[in-house]
Amino acid sequence: MAVMSDKKADLAGPGIGDYAELEKILPQDYRPLLSPREAQQAIFAAKNYIEQNLCEKLNLMMVTVPLIVDAESGVNDMLDRDGSRTPIQFHISNDRNQHPVDAQVVQAATKWKRMALKRFGMAPGEGLCTDMRAVRKDYFLDHDHSAYVDQWDWEKAITADQRNLDLLKATVRTIWEALVGAERHVQKLFPALRDPRYPSLPEELTFLHAEDILEMYPDLPRKQRETAVLQRYPAVFIIGIGWPLKDGYPHEMRAADYDDWISETRAADGAIRHGLNGDILVWNHVTKRRHELTSMGVRVNAETLRRQLELSGQLDFLKYPYHQGIVNGELPLSIGGGIGQSRTLMLLLRTAHLGEVSVTVWPKILKEMCAARNIHVLE
Repeated sequence: MAVMSDKKADLAGPGIGDYAELEKILPQDYRPLLSPREAQQAIFAAKNYIEQNLCEKLNLMMVTVPLIVDAESGVNDMLDRDGSRTPIQFHISNDRNQHPVDAQVVQAATKWKRMALKRFGMAPGEGLCTDMRAVRKDYFLDHDHSAYVDQWDWEKAITADQRNLDLLKATVRTIWEALVGAERHVQKLFPALRDPRYPSLPEELTFLHAEDILEMYPDLPRKQRETAVLQRYPAVFIIGIGWPLKDGYPHEMRAADYDDWISETRAADGAIRHGLNGDILVWNHVTKRRHELTSMGVRVNAETLRRQLELSGQLDFLKYPYHQGIVNGELPLSIGGGIGQSRTLMLLLRTAHLGEVSVTVWPKILKEMCAARNIHVLE
């Protein structure tokens, strides 16, 4: 019973969740490899490299992206389908409240991007990339989760016959190539980042389905399964996140209205699998913990949107313009994802805390805990 309880608790809600536990896992002998000034230079060197290579290799163009959206549009990202993480909403009393707007701060640009593909006239094979900023107020603030989120949110138009694992894997490999190249780039500019304690990223990552990982570690909850598998493979792409696995639980909860986690696929041995989406995770040698870099997938079509909303008890979402656009075939079929900027920079610059590469708010308890370990967050 305890195992099942742990698995259920591990489905959503990122972050460690307890500062006593966080204090145990923060490195005791940490020292940053770069000065604060060098770190800023390295941050923008890595960012420019990644943006340029993502756009070149995936045929994307950089576009502007909203920070706030109309609450009635249904375009905001709910992140999980259990309603545990809700956006910040506020009232704009425009024109003495005669023409007001109820707005939300975006949690991600996932749905907006697909609508933007149509707005900017993207044909299959063309796409967009954004320097996205968001606020996620329901996160537990630890060493690699903050309320302030920055991502390379990207989306690419595809054809119906490209909605398969081959396209997903090819796209993941292209993104991985850009990340590995960025690591080499910043290490060339800042040789201090070449430290034998922190091995470089492998040239290739390993593809594993969430069902396969469950078979490997059937008694472990999700985060512990990821930790265990990263001891064998230092960089993995976990396929099929959202569909209930053989133990009755999804690997992790996923929203029902963007990634396709319900489509049936086949393993090499013919076993039935589900899902055209997944996450890149690596082993972080500084924090000695699992480290997620990106979540992405082939997006739902009209059929899989309905099926996923029905399974999630959210068919009422079909009233929103975004969902109507998919059902009516007005929005392009697409593949897309979000690559965590600060998460990636934290890894490449070998920092122990997200706050060393991004500026946001942190609770006093965390700042004091970090300072005692020579970890100084930006403010």
